[in-house]
This record gives sequence, structure tokens and C-alpha cells, in this order.
Amino acid sequence: MVATRVQPDVTTGQVWRQLTKSSFAVVSHVTPAGDPRSSGVMYAVADRRLYVVVAPDSWKARHLAADGRVAVTVPVRRGGLLSLVAPIPPATISFHGTATVHPPGSAPDRLASLIPVERRASGSVVEIEPDGDFVLYGIGVPLLRMRVPAAARARVPVAGT
Repeated sequence: MVATRVQPDVTTGQVWRQLTKSSFAVVSHVTPAGDPRSSGVMYAVADRRLYVVVAPDSWKARHLAADGRVAVTVPVRRGGLLSLVAPIPPATISFHGTATVHPPGSAPDRLASLIPVERRASGSVVEIEPDGDFVLYGIGVPLLRMRVPAAARARVPVAGT
């Protein structure tokens, strides 16, 4: 296993700003039966947490409520026009966290603007609180450095500044 370096050029605040600019993530978890699952979700960020709206009777709501432990990966597109002609993978921000499923209609007022109007009364809000470190790939490094995995990987504490 190659050691992942702590990236001195990227701060926790910069990672949170990138998470705020993005809106798509892959959330992975284990079902109550022990099967691995992952799904793409649209999210919003508030107070250093990610928020997702799901149907209250969906498998996402049921499975996430059963255990609460999740792994999240947010792809970050890089490269502009160059990415159309060169094989540049997306950068990623990954982390572990705890998911809490809130019942329909219980979203705090400060989150109301993050939830589509048609789902405010009927959607369950999943609150994902990251913990530990953000595991980064290609964040805060030049595009050409992304070709060298050891140079493109880094860790930044979730709770830093």
C-alpha cells in the first residue's frame, strides 16, 4: 500500500468550497442484509454537512436509516476542453460519514431553499456528516500531475479550517 500524503496546499476550507460547488455524489452503504449498495444522488451543502432528499418509503431511506454509516465520493470535473481529447479522469473527494434520515416535513427552515418545492412536505431529508479525513485525488494539483497517482492523492482533515 502506498502511503497517502497530507496535502499542505489544500485546506479543509477549500475542500468544503469545492463540495459546495458540486451537486452530485455517489453514496455507498451496506444493506441490513449485508449487501453492498451505492447510488448517485444530488446533494446540497449547509453547515458542513451534505443533504439529500429521498422518498420516505425508498430503499435509500430504509437502508441508510438501518445503519447510518456511509462512504461518499464526489467526482470533480477537471480539464475543460483538454479533458475532451485527453484521458483525464475526474478528480474526486471521498470520505466516510454518518447518515441520519429525517422524516418528511421535518427539514429545518434553513434547509428549505435546498429542497425542491414539490418535495418539501413529502421527502425525507438525509443528513450526511463527514468524519475523519477527506481523501482527495487530483484536488489542488496540476492536471499533468494527475497521471502520477502518488502525486495526485492526498488527505485533508474534515474538521480543519
